[in-house]
Amino acid sequence: MQVRSRTKGLIFLCKLETLASFSSSTIFPASYKPTNQNPFEHPFQNTLFQLLKQRPTLSKLKQIHAQVVTQAFSCHGSIATTLINCYIYAKNLTSARSLFDCYPSCFPPTLVWNLIIRAYSKQQNSQESIHLFVQMLAIGGAVRVFPDKYTFTFVLTSCSHQKSPYFGEVVHGLVIKNGLESDLFVGNSLINMFSVFTRMENAQKVFNEMPKRDVFTWTSLLRGYVKHGEMGIACKLFNRMPVRNEVSWAVMISGFVGCERHTEALRCFHDMLCEDRVKPDETILVCVLSACAHLGALDQGNWIHVYIDKTGIPLRTNIFTALIDMYAKCGKIDRAIRVFNGISKRDVLNYSSMINGLSIHGLGKDAVRVFSQMLTENVKPNDITIIGVLNGCSHSGLVDEGSSIFYNMENLWGIIPKIEHYCCYADLLGRAGLLDRAFEVVKSMPIHPDIAIWRALLSACRIHRDAKLGEQVIRHIEQLDLTRYDGGKVLLSNLYASLGKWESVAELRNLMSRERKKSTPGRSWIEVNGVVHEFRVADQLHPQIAMIREKLNEILKRARLGGYVANTRQVSFDLSEEEKEQAVAFHSEKLAIAFGVMSTEPGTPIQIVKNLRTCDDCHSALKAISKVYERELVVRDRSRFHTFKDGICSCHDYW
Repeated sequence: MQVRSRTKGLIFLCKLETLASFSSSTIFPASYKPTNQNPFEHPFQNTLFQLLKQRPTLSKLKQIHAQVVTQAFSCHGSIATTLINCYIYAKNLTSARSLFDCYPSCFPPTLVWNLIIRAYSKQQNSQESIHLFVQMLAIGGAVRVFPDKYTFTFVLTSCSHQKSPYFGEVVHGLVIKNGLESDLFVGNSLINMFSVFTRMENAQKVFNEMPKRDVFTWTSLLRGYVKHGEMGIACKLFNRMPVRNEVSWAVMISGFVGCERHTEALRCFHDMLCEDRVKPDETILVCVLSACAHLGALDQGNWIHVYIDKTGIPLRTNIFTALIDMYAKCGKIDRAIRVFNGISKRDVLNYSSMINGLSIHGLGKDAVRVFSQMLTENVKPNDITIIGVLNGCSHSGLVDEGSSIFYNMENLWGIIPKIEHYCCYADLLGRAGLLDRAFEVVKSMPIHPDIAIWRALLSACRIHRDAKLGEQVIRHIEQLDLTRYDGGKVLLSNLYASLGKWESVAELRNLMSRERKKSTPGRSWIEVNGVVHEFRVADQLHPQIAMIREKLNEILKRARLGGYVANTRQVSFDLSEEEKEQAVAFHSEKLAIAFGVMSTEPGTPIQIVKNLRTCDDCHSALKAISKVYERELVVRDRSRFHTFKDGICSCHDYW
């Protein structure tokens, strides 16, 4: 029998650490030891077995192995089996394999095959367990060594680590041929393997035909639907689960976060706490903190931080990184710095999170300073670190500092610039008004530019009102043939509108209308009394929308008395001035601010999160509102924070 190798790499079971940690060890028994052997024939064998139970160090194990050889016990199969198991536990697979290849009898028993196959199945980039399984089948008929349910479980685990389901499909056929498809452990492994490759019809079929299921059966299938993006089916399956463990909850919460359904992730977390059967572990808390960060849900993020402190959950690097990110994205950069300074030994994840937090707050000089501190402490930056510090330079106009980092990243830190780094650098030059230089960087880059780079350049053209270069950029965007994307046309349309070129605006908008493309709607979130409220442009869904609109009209009237003039340059030319003002009046961030004003005490700071870049009109309006109402207004848009206070924005109109 010959098996063709079709893979060279590995496929991760999930994006998040919790899903990756849900390994085969949770599907079949945690321990698989040779305890069912015949009674030991010599006292030294008992000594060796006791050594196994004591979990020996590798050096101690080698000493015992040397005594086995010198006392001529190597020919005893039970001693060889125990030694193999000891070496596997000590993570010395090379020595275990050498003993296996020189096993005393001609052919090792099934138990020994299982030990060595299982050991290789844990190496996610290895096909060796599959190759051993093929060898076992080849000799099995002659010496009556046959795979059992454990063999198939371990081999299926190895199949799930390959890039192709080919091996798994072959093994599945052998499972059916051997009548093991109804076994709990084998069934769990099959569901896990099919879920990895999102073969959900196969996984569901195995699930439906299993006579007995446990929590791992349900969770394996659940994870497959989550990975496939079928959150609707996953929710129904989750609600049907007779028992849920921490992995089941982690799969759902991380699934919602991965689909950017952060409100539902928090709701799922609250349901878990109310059920009071499972305590959140580190992975769940990291996911929930990420959801709080995206929504700007500071109250809930604070509660989780207090919960971590009170329950004594170890503050490992992932927790620290998530807390820094949460506080920074919730507008509390001072608290993020406090968490960062409290870390005794900082790693690249902690530094990257802190640098990115400073960058989105427009504190580019501080981001560069922390980056220098990182290098002083001999912590090597990674791709994410460089992206963060380049963003900081971009939002603060630090062209020289950003250029130095960009052009030295490969020589000094061995980081080859990726498309994200070129995008950050083009954005840095474009925001600073160096449009021609930015265009040359994009045209000369060794990687084919993607839509994000052209969009950054087009945005710079809009800011600096360079319609000529903007038209060149839009031609490059059209060559990409991205049928689902019209962001370039929207930006160019806004650019023409700001310059008063209404014929060009009409032509572009008619084109977008014929293509039936829709731009991403603006959405804003605000947390009041621990509850996150969502608003969309011209929202009609909020239960208090009539009162909110009335309050917004009152706010804008007072803002006009304070000097606010509606910026309608980007609104269609065929509307009256009053209609133009109405068109920009009900943007999502204005509605969220109005809700915040009517729902909080006077003088209370208001903070919102928006999914898109804030427009010129909203930026002007919020400056006036902060002055008239004597409120601090904090807005986190797609690229950075804006803190409006006394009629001034922290970005100094540079965004």
